[in-house]
Amino acid sequence: MSAFGDRRTALLARTDIDAVELPAVLCDLTDEWLIERFTSEVEASARADDAGVALVAVGGYGRSELCPGSDIDLLLLHDEVNTGDLADRVWYPIWDEKLKLGHAVRSVDQALELAVTDIDTATALTSARHLAGDAGLTERLRAGVRDDWQTNAAQRLEELERAVSRRHHLGGEVAFLLEPDLKTGRGGLRDVHAIGWASLAGIDLPPADQERLAAAYQTLLRARVELHRTTGLRSDVLSADDQDAVAERYGSVDADAFMADIARAGRVVAFLSDQLWSRAVRRAAATSAEPLQPDIEVGISGLSVHDGELVIDGDPATDVVLVLHAAVQSARKRLPLSRSSLAKLAERQPPFPEPWPHGARDLFIELLGCGHRAIGVIESLDFFDVWTRLLPEWAPNRNRPQRSRYHRFTVDRHLLEAVAEAARFTHRVSRPDLLLMGALLHDIGKGYPGDHTQAGMRLAGPIARRCGWNATDADTLVRLVQHHLLLTDVATRRDLGDPLTVTTVARATGTPEFLELLAVMTEADCTATGPMAWGGWTASLVSSLVEMTTEHLSGSDPAPTRHRRLLTDEVVELMAAGETALRVDGDMLTVVAPDERGLFSRAAGVLALRGLDVLQADAYSSPAGMAVSSFRIVPPDTPVDWDRVIYDVRRSLRGHLALEARIAERARVYRRRRALSATRAATTITFDAESATSATIVEVRTEDHIGVLYKVTRVLAEMGLDIRSAKIQTLANEVVDAFYVVGPDGPVIDPAHQREVELALRHVLTA
Repeated sequence: MSAFGDRRTALLARTDIDAVELPAVLCDLTDEWLIERFTSEVEASARADDAGVALVAVGGYGRSELCPGSDIDLLLLHDEVNTGDLADRVWYPIWDEKLKLGHAVRSVDQALELAVTDIDTATALTSARHLAGDAGLTERLRAGVRDDWQTNAAQRLEELERAVSRRHHLGGEVAFLLEPDLKTGRGGLRDVHAIGWASLAGIDLPPADQERLAAAYQTLLRARVELHRTTGLRSDVLSADDQDAVAERYGSVDADAFMADIARAGRVVAFLSDQLWSRAVRRAAATSAEPLQPDIEVGISGLSVHDGELVIDGDPATDVVLVLHAAVQSARKRLPLSRSSLAKLAERQPPFPEPWPHGARDLFIELLGCGHRAIGVIESLDFFDVWTRLLPEWAPNRNRPQRSRYHRFTVDRHLLEAVAEAARFTHRVSRPDLLLMGALLHDIGKGYPGDHTQAGMRLAGPIARRCGWNATDADTLVRLVQHHLLLTDVATRRDLGDPLTVTTVARATGTPEFLELLAVMTEADCTATGPMAWGGWTASLVSSLVEMTTEHLSGSDPAPTRHRRLLTDEVVELMAAGETALRVDGDMLTVVAPDERGLFSRAAGVLALRGLDVLQADAYSSPAGMAVSSFRIVPPDTPVDWDRVIYDVRRSLRGHLALEARIAERARVYRRRRALSATRAATTITFDAESATSATIVEVRTEDHIGVLYKVTRVLAEMGLDIRSAKIQTLANEVVDAFYVVGPDGPVIDPAHQREVELALRHVLTA
């Protein structure tokens, strides 16, 4: 490593420099090195002096904001002269240092001409900063850039607004995503840069807003610097695996407090960015021959429309429900609430009385029924601390992160996304009001101590009665909160072929009407949670469970379902033949063979050896001494070599494959990367003989690793347990597997045997 590299490494390791100040200090060090390199290369060239050529920093480097993983953006500027190989001699040392370089060689006229048609170039050149060489060239460039932004202000603002919209669509939201992109997400650093570029075209934020923006920017910049220093990577996505370590370097109490700070900063940036671009659009419309949107009549006393915004003319202090009228009209007509109206609500809106005024509940449900159009309206109200005057219980959930691999959003945004999804499904239920309110309340307990379901149940009843629902409806909302995880938990972790499974769900839900509400709310909740929570497999399992439970509640119990999905006509014929047979159907492998202990684990071991993750597994042993095991795999990125898999399964069944040794070798070679801050998933083992018919459920939660299913099932076989069925779930670095087993003495495993099984499982899983 060079002297510069040593100094850079030492600088990044220093803890006495505030993370917000580090980018400028790193810029100074880089400036010194590059100026020296450029000067020495000019002197060593055939050129007599540096006239007609200049080295210019642009982009983030030009702003003197160089994070540890930032690109070094440079422009070799010339005055229509031949620069020879000077650029290469300047660029190559940067590459040798393993730094990412953004580079170009252009004349002043070429740079300005490109900026006319390319918004990225136009914005990068706004921060052009002279490093070395002919300073006159740099000044000409800067003057040309200033002139372009002032002369073509309307065009530049339009291009910027389009670029911001595209970036927001791709980058998600800093405030509400659990793994936000600190730079390009909505509410991220790039939005602040865009506000700065807009100021060059004549659109500025008020001074008070600029102060708030600067404070939020420092929060995000500090986080980005510490993310780069912690991971040693250039990524600006603050992944869940890195949040603990970054939070520690940042100086937060813990990762949750750190992410709440990020969310608050992201909300400030996003709101002020929206305000600025709304002003820009309105200003453009005012000068256009065709106004953006003519003022319209709202038809509600106290509300009007001006310049494409909804304005509250009335007094919220005397008309407490006016805020809901405004919110509904804003969502329905896609009219943003004016800044002055939001400020008026913040100052004068009183808390809602208890009970709510007549008509308030209907307006509230109408707002929720606006779906995704309501989200921005509600979040604007919440940004000004108005939403909590309707729903005080909301406050602890604001900006609250979730330590879950399933979830994409913070608690507050997840609840609003769940409501928006539920709004799409209101035609499927007889009580849309309870569906929408249930979706809003189902996770509201997450902001409170203890189990979030129990906390939510305690909150839901009083909220419902305060809003005006009767005791029966309030009880329904409490039960929706109580059972909001029931259907997915049972469908993905219990045997749907066991009659006791359906009986248990029927007992909890009670009526077809409640089951209907719960099923639709479950789909809305899971869809809002993310793709890991609701896919084709989960949807089909929940649908089957709901269908069977509905039949049970209606008094027409379905025919016995145990193993009906497994024992197809083809499988029954294969079992009758008494020979070993393997069949592949899509992503499903079925193994039929003479029954012997360990058959299931050997097949599972081969799948692990071939790098295939099991999504679902079933097993059955017939009185005639034949067994069938089926495995549904997670579809991999590349086609599966099923011929090789079948060949290896046959070898393993004959005892001709050293599975344990081969899996151990694969684990050593393909060990999964563990992030710096990733914590090991705890291992828990439970036994449940009450929730299954003629079996004991052994549920294993542990850290995912190659061959974990093989290890667990091998231990179960060695401990004398026959696997009747299995439900397999893998979530990031954790597996949650449930096995229906029968012991040598019957379906109930005695406590002493349970202790030995648990000891054996813990040994093999933690070794």
